[in-house]
Amino acid sequence: MIPHLSLGNHPFARARKLKLLIAQGTIQWAGNRNLKIYGTLCCSSGKRMKVENRVFFSREAEALSAGYRPCGHCMRQPFLRWLHRNEASQP
Repeated sequence: MIPHLSLGNHPFARARKLKLLIAQGTIQWAGNRNLKIYGTLCCSSGKRMKVENRVFFSREAEALSAGYRPCGHCMRQPFLRWLHRNEASQP
């Protein structure tokens, strides 16, 4: 997990580093640290979150193992599977 703010001290530096990491394939998913939700890099919901809450993952399995759930907007089918599993485990 890579916190967005750890990519640099200035917004321009963070943007350049982020672009490089995406181009290299190091970053493929983004998440919200407070809400524990992850999704695609092009998700409109993810683009609106505060920089201090944004984290990045290299693999989907990394996000899942960190306790994050799929985004209901950009990852509808994985979200519905997650929702179904959690509803089934409720008493």
